[in-house]
Amino acid sequence: MRAAARLRHHRRVTSPDPFERARQIADDVLFPAAMAVEGADRVPAGQLDLLAAEGFYGLACPAACGGLDVDFPAACSIIEALASGCLTTTFVWLQHHGAVRAVLAGPAGLREEWLAPLCTGTRRAGIALGGALPGPPALRARSVPGGYLLDGISPWVTGWGMIDVLHVAARDDQDNIVTALTPAEAGPTLAAEPLRMVAVMASSTVELRLHSHFVPAGQVTAVSPHRDWLARDAMGLRTNGSLALGVIARCCALIGPSPLDGELAARRAALDAASPEQMPAARAAAAALAVRAAAALTAVTGSRAILADEHPQRLAREALFLLVFASRPAIRESLAGRLTAAPA
Repeated sequence: MRAAARLRHHRRVTSPDPFERARQIADDVLFPAAMAVEGADRVPAGQLDLLAAEGFYGLACPAACGGLDVDFPAACSIIEALASGCLTTTFVWLQHHGAVRAVLAGPAGLREEWLAPLCTGTRRAGIALGGALPGPPALRARSVPGGYLLDGISPWVTGWGMIDVLHVAARDDQDNIVTALTPAEAGPTLAAEPLRMVAVMASSTVELRLHSHFVPAGQVTAVSPHRDWLARDAMGLRTNGSLALGVIARCCALIGPSPLDGELAARRAALDAASPEQMPAARAAAAALAVRAAAALTAVTGSRAILADEHPQRLAREALFLLVFASRPAIRESLAGRLTAAPA
């Protein structure tokens, strides 16, 4: 059933405070189902349909388009709240917002076609950033009459089989990033290879391989220098930090009052206050604390914690996943320093 049809089965009951509604959904719906999601081959449609029906697919979209129109700090709080319920569901949902931001800032024709369905979640998006990441481009764009041909790979594409469109980023010969929308459908020029991971397997994360994959000029959201992309990417890392905060918050809730509560508040404040230059260290600190919090929960719970149907082992594997998710060289360097340093 397409997303638009599924949404007719949900009645929107959004709280006046989107954060409180996100927290309620996390506690009452996502967390109780998290172990079932862990064992599924993909996130159940009902989880994502609920987020769409509540407006969360349009966090920063104008209310007139079906969005919540929240500011950046509120968006980070909502991501953290949802991640405390189910990291896998939140991980799939979070990828959508890159396409929304691109369409908001893109050509008028794309806004007319895509903004409303993206903001309401009747059309859902993922990201394929193979050409934009630091280092040599894994995905290249070549200008041809009427658009671009894309060649290469894009690793870590999330939500395959649950999304309608990809926001893809490829690099051209002038070191520009070409971003465009393309259908999230396998075919002769686009293949998806599933990745087997130790956590968030229901996210249906794949590696995409593109061979002379054509994207029309009318689906291009922007062409900009790679250096400009990297500058924007540094601050975009803040939202990913909310995933680690969500895992820490759930561990803290299960442990009960402890010094970890103060450390969580400190890590949140550091992420909120970080400049682009400080963001990698702040992200690394949050990811490292997620590992410590999950280890503490395991120790507090005891031997039951390692049973396959218990939350502590799931949260520990998710913390491991967050050590590498959306990482960058500076984050890895900071994490390595933290995790290999001798105790004070």
